Amino acid sequence: MTTQITDGVRISVKTSYLPEHSSPKQSHFVFAYRITIENCSQYTVQLLRRHWIISDSNGVIKEVEGEGVVGLQPVLEPGDIHEYSSGCNLKTEIGKMQGEYLMERVFDGKKMQVSIPEFNLIVPYKLN
Repeated sequence: MTTQITDGVRISVKTSYLPEHSSPKQSHFVFAYRITIENCSQYTVQLLRRHWIISDSNGVIKEVEGEGVVGLQPVLEPGDIHEYSSGCNLKTEIGKMQGEYLMERVFDGKKMQVSIPEFNLIVPYKLN
């Protein structure tokens, strides 16, 4: 698991390879990731937007931006945790993702860029 804290918001990421949805002969590799967002600050925050940078081992880079996460813009009180799962398709057996969430402190409207730590997407047999 990879973890990083920005402005009192802890982001943790756990990944897995999905062989049942992948097709290596067609260069199609599917990965899932589970994100845990924990508000360790003293302020209520809301996740407004996400921005991802996805890279494969061929040097192809994709950027994904949008509102919220999986259709939600969760509000987290101090101590609250929000978890969600999503996925990513790559054309190579190895890749990585990183990004940021745009979050807002509810009481004063201050916007914060909360870092999503870089994490690897690797087909398990490549680790042998």
